[in-house]
Amino acid sequence: MDAYDEDSGAPQGPDGPAGARLLEGPPAEAPDGEEGGGGSHGVLEADRPAEADAGAPGTPAAGVPDAGAVGLPSQERPGTGASGTSAVPSSLPPEVSDPSASSRGGVAALSLRYRVGAALALAVVAVTACVHLLMVFLSLAPANTVTKQHGKAIDEWVYPEFEQNWKLFAPNPLQQNIAVQVRAEVRTKDGGLRSTGWIDLSAQDGAAIDGNPVPSHTQQNELRRAWDFFVATHSADNRPVGMRGSLSEQYVRRIVVMRLYRNDPTSKEGVIQRVQVRSRTTNVQPPKWSGEQVSDKPVYRLLPWWSVTADDAAGDVR
Repeated sequence: MDAYDEDSGAPQGPDGPAGARLLEGPPAEAPDGEEGGGGSHGVLEADRPAEADAGAPGTPAAGVPDAGAVGLPSQERPGTGASGTSAVPSSLPPEVSDPSASSRGGVAALSLRYRVGAALALAVVAVTACVHLLMVFLSLAPANTVTKQHGKAIDEWVYPEFEQNWKLFAPNPLQQNIAVQVRAEVRTKDGGLRSTGWIDLSAQDGAAIDGNPVPSHTQQNELRRAWDFFVATHSADNRPVGMRGSLSEQYVRRIVVMRLYRNDPTSKEGVIQRVQVRSRTTNVQPPKWSGEQVSDKPVYRLLPWWSVTADDAAGDVR
């Protein structure tokens, strides 16, 4: 045989097997007068110029066997590390150490230093907003202990940029407890007259509302608004002012008569002839830490006796 295959048992040379693999294609004829030493029938692959092999992309250099072809371990192959992993760099940028961090957004995607700065900025904004709302509230509220001691600081904060030209509390909130009470003269079945004691109708409404999660509108507002209507349409000596004064008097009289017939045992025994209404006003005591001094004595406003008509007793509305 003129040429040896590289897989044969031929002796090895310094550049690979002595019997290199023949090039594909027809063998080239040797020039006349020259003798080929056992391999004159073709040009050996080992006789090719090194430049041709080096210039071909993806072709191993001459004399360097392919690691996959000869079965070298993966850790000895070119382009791999000692542990067998690929030496190709990762596609993640070097500053992203946690792959899940790239999927987070907003403040969570910031570093610890920037997150602390954002939290401090939000805290400053929240505190400033709360202080501003408190200052505006105190500037509109009625005079109290805080505004008396820090009124100058409140005015410097509010005026002139944040001045309000409307009244948040108009009129001033009530600082008094007003109770409406009534008594009546009842003609019994035997023809005699009996007088009831003073009955606190406001206390009855308060007892019905206390502990009731859904109190009725009548229990909360009927008597209170009727009395406010009466006071607003009557003079200090209880004389009606205009037509609304007479209307408010009829409204209050019918409310108290209906409640007497419904709740008072004495009124149920006969017919109510007359009723008398009064109000009992007491001041709400200030807190102990306040320096204000107000009277704790009740003030009464006594109305004249009103005669009860059949329409009042029946609760008719014209």
